[in-house]
Amino acid sequence: MIRALIYDLDNTIYPVESIADDVFAGLFKLIDDLAEGISASDIQTAKNELTRRPFQKVADQFGFSDDLKEQAAELLRNITYNKPMQAYDDYRYVKTLAVEKFLVTTGFVKLQNSKVKMLGIAGDFKQIYVVDPDSTEKTKRHIFTQILEKFNYKAEEVLIVGDDPESEIKEAKAVGIKTVLYDPEKRYTDAEADYRITNHRDVGELIL
Repeated sequence: MIRALIYDLDNTIYPVESIADDVFAGLFKLIDDLAEGISASDIQTAKNELTRRPFQKVADQFGFSDDLKEQAAELLRNITYNKPMQAYDDYRYVKTLAVEKFLVTTGFVKLQNSKVKMLGIAGDFKQIYVVDPDSTEKTKRHIFTQILEKFNYKAEEVLIVGDDPESEIKEAKAVGIKTVLYDPEKRYTDAEADYRITNHRDVGELIL
């Protein structure tokens, strides 16, 4: 029996691309100005990846300079988002699930908290955790373990729902929690998740 669900935020509850042009405008300009020795096509690919993956991972993949990384991190630490946001249409099914729900997201704290506020979803979760990329002490894996211990769940009583095979899916598997890959665009055909869904309503069948 599933007693709790742990959700990711970005591209799981809402599409990042819906706010990317606004929230990343300054970052994209910084990349254009400082990404030396990187082709125009790679720069565009990196910008696209930033709507799906944490900045630090994209920066390492595309060889951003230390200067660019530092300036970008300083910029991102202080960004907030204060315009209306819209969750995925099928997020309404998440609200109906009669189990305890947690939100665990990686990102700069001010920005992630402002997204939660503008989405109006704080009340849908028992507790919200933001894993700060500046912290070397905590990862999603640590938070998952902390939730199990604090709320007295067994690993088999919890499901992790997220969009990134290399983030929450990988981290959950490391601590023995079953995973649900939310993949509405059918992007990952070979991801190593226990379940793959294209609509949040499908989680209802997994918790019975």
